Amino acid sequence: MPSTETADLTRLDRRLVLSGLLFGCGIAGAVIDLFIFHLGLQWHHFYDLSTTRVALTSDGFFHAVTWLLTVWGLFMLTDVRRRIAVPWGRWAGAVVAGVGFFQLFDGVVNHKVLRIHQVRYGVDLFLYDLVWIGSAILLLVAGVVVLWMTRKRRG
Repeated sequence: MPSTETADLTRLDRRLVLSGLLFGCGIAGAVIDLFIFHLGLQWHHFYDLSTTRVALTSDGFFHAVTWLLTVWGLFMLTDVRRRIAVPWGRWAGAVVAGVGFFQLFDGVVNHKVLRIHQVRYGVDLFLYDLVWIGSAILLLVAGVVVLWMTRKRRG
């Protein structure tokens, strides 16, 4: 039977990983997707199946939700940090996994299954999808590998 201290450390480790995943998802949505692809390049909006006004409104809601994820992840990190010394490498692995997960979900579900937007319009999508989904998989795998390498072995 695990000790109370071991159970507490396990709970805090899960919380640390979840905080990194949430932060990574939020950063992927709010910074990478929204700032670069929606606003900077203006390649797409969150919902492109209606008017420009609806597309921009959907971007606003998308921005609010992704920043909520980012802030939620930071609040969880702050809570963990006041209880234990944060293993920053582990948290960074969770962040990278979160970025990869978000981009993979967006690329597969939003782009291909629901088709609410594409990476870009008026071009052959194969290369864009390959880069989007391929880089998402690489980031997700890299983050998971870092998480696996930084796990605590409890004997």
